[in-house]
Amino acid sequence: MNKGDLIDAVAEKAGVTKKEADQILTALFETIQDAVAKGEKVTLVGFGTFEPRDRKEREGRNPKSGETIKIPATRVPAFSAGKLFKEKISANGKVT
Repeated sequence: MNKGDLIDAVAEKAGVTKKEADQILTALFETIQDAVAKGEKVTLVGFGTFEPRDRKEREGRNPKSGETIKIPATRVPAFSAGKLFKEKISANGKVT
């Protein structure tokens, strides 16, 4: 599912136009991104948590030359699925 498919599904489920659904989703994504960029944690009960995580500096390898390089410390966005989200996925997914 891409953003267009998501907009269509939200518009149908919420009974709003596709344009309104697009505006709402865009506002939601921007708000979450802005909060996480400021170092805040965004928790949506039943869905999950978005938060910034710090990665330490580490060593890596240049795949072309095999040379050891230093990968600098950085902050990355992270998502942890909530309990209800995990339960819904495990109930619908059958591992064979």
